[in-house]
Amino acid sequence: MVDEKTLQEMIDKVKMCEEEIGKGIIGQRGIIRQVLLAILADGNVLLEGVPGLGKTELVKAISKVLSTSFSRIQFTPDLMPADVTGTNLIIKEEGNNVFQFEPGPVFANIVLADEINRATPKTQSALLEAMQEKTVTVGKNTYELPKPFMVLATQNPIENEGTYPLPEAQLDRFLFKLLVEFPTKEELKEIMDITVTNRKVTLNSVISGEDIIAIREVIRDMPISDAVMDYALSIVVATHPEGEGAEEITKQYVQNGASPRAAQAIVKTAKARAFMEGRYNVAFEDVQFVAYPALRHRLALNFEAISDGISADGIIKEILTAKKAV
Repeated sequence: MVDEKTLQEMIDKVKMCEEEIGKGIIGQRGIIRQVLLAILADGNVLLEGVPGLGKTELVKAISKVLSTSFSRIQFTPDLMPADVTGTNLIIKEEGNNVFQFEPGPVFANIVLADEINRATPKTQSALLEAMQEKTVTVGKNTYELPKPFMVLATQNPIENEGTYPLPEAQLDRFLFKLLVEFPTKEELKEIMDITVTNRKVTLNSVISGEDIIAIREVIRDMPISDAVMDYALSIVVATHPEGEGAEEITKQYVQNGASPRAAQAIVKTAKARAFMEGRYNVAFEDVQFVAYPALRHRLALNFEAISDGISADGIIKEILTAKKAV
């Protein structure tokens, strides 16, 4: 347990980080905060939106403000798993041929998986072990990834030509799925002022990898009351059509509900939000805030939902409305 002064210094540093990122990204304040929540909760983020909304620039801005190593992988249909994880090379040493592992771009603190759904499922799966266990296995050897480690992936909507849907197992490994919206007219004008003129924005490093790890420890130790925990779990259970707490909309439109990872995601990020709000206790509103990004990619909707135009967010909204915070 850290003292109150140290705790406040940590909170101030995270707020400074949020403001600094905001200098380089016009608008998208909600997205910036949610990405920071995921980083503080030790999770990976999937950013979805049509091309040109600044998803890649957002990740670049975050990497500059965080004093950590950064790598970018541009996912394409011909990208191979070894291009992501690395491979064994044959090296000549004193007349003998020996294998030496050459680390791939995944060996960084922040990995930008750009347009992840452009690559084939075989290459997408190369990230599975890294995202969950923070390790990479090549041949018979397993290598630890640097700490902290996080994957920030971008994707265009699936209906775009030349994309491959991410498998459910990989989607489940993303703590959050964030929907990047088109900017307002005022925000678009600010974007033009920066991008079509010589005006440059310099971002400063605010927080280090060691700071992030220390903050994660504080968040992990943050208490959560039984009532708030039960509320979070009841929301996850309500996403299962066969469950006792299922709402009618769930029974009608959901094929498969959220996994236990969803409950972990909600609790961890609710703690992170309480921390960013300057509170050392988790409230019901924290759970409600993180429910959408934590659940929307974990609900498998049936054909009836698609034909009726029902979205995962719409179902989550109904569940939150039905499950009253006590």
